[in-house]
Amino acid sequence: MERVDYDEFGYFHENAEEYGIYYPGPPSVRRVGVELGDGRRLSALIWGDSDPELVLLHGGAQNAHTWDTVALALGRPLVAVDLPGHGHSDASAKDMSPLDGIGRDLAEAVRRLAPRANAIAGMSLGGLGAISMCAVDPTLVRRLVLVDITPGVTERKASAITSFISGPESFATFQEILDRTVAFNPTRSVASLRRGVLHNAVQRDDGRWVWRYARHPVPDSRPYEAVDRSAGSGDPPNFSDLWNTISSIEVPIMLVRGMAAGSVVDDDDEAELLKRRPNARIERVQGAGHSVQGDAPVELAKLIESFIDQ
Repeated sequence: MERVDYDEFGYFHENAEEYGIYYPGPPSVRRVGVELGDGRRLSALIWGDSDPELVLLHGGAQNAHTWDTVALALGRPLVAVDLPGHGHSDASAKDMSPLDGIGRDLAEAVRRLAPRANAIAGMSLGGLGAISMCAVDPTLVRRLVLVDITPGVTERKASAITSFISGPESFATFQEILDRTVAFNPTRSVASLRRGVLHNAVQRDDGRWVWRYARHPVPDSRPYEAVDRSAGSGDPPNFSDLWNTISSIEVPIMLVRGMAAGSVVDDDDEAELLKRRPNARIERVQGAGHSVQGDAPVELAKLIESFIDQ
């Protein structure tokens, strides 16, 4: 059985080299856990040795390492959290709806790890979780960055993502899981996707590979993108109630919208955000799809930096 070497903190030089980021040496990054008081635990990556200035929340079926290149480009202390049921984090509590559970868990993580952060940046499910967190404890969110997500996301808009995630439950070899990922991401380099798969997949004792988010198959806490609707798993999720939360919060908001294929934000979503928050900042990133942090990480870092330093 072939084993693939994996060093969680051993690839940062590759990220930097690929995107032309100055790299004086390995950054200070460590993995920490947050006990939630009910036997569950959230995991996070802390970048830097000072109080975190920023919290980064990944999308469904991803993990905190999706932000590595953005974090390197920012070069400031921050926290990147593994959402419940993703990466090294336990699933949401069964007695909570998925998004309410994510919001509550993230609020506790931010209180413990980054209570004075200048901003929360959430991509996809992480963005919806950040909005939900505003309803749990608005004092934790001083600025909000939504990366290719609004409460207007629908099953139709996310169909391409759902199709990829609803694929095989396991893969015979690492090459097989990598090949499927490369085929789904034709604009990304193989090297970057290989790093992403290493961070987001794990080899079982029988030698087969599975996604890390599949380690917590709790139906009530699956992310939107991981629900297989073809199996008759229930009504499509509806996040439109979060528009009311958008209307109620008073902190500055920036929407970073990918303009290439795969984005789940359309003109109607942008118009609705501006209707509810006329002062919201809208940034459109050409050449980036849904995962702007993967397609245009340096550009995204510059946008975040300009927003949180205002």
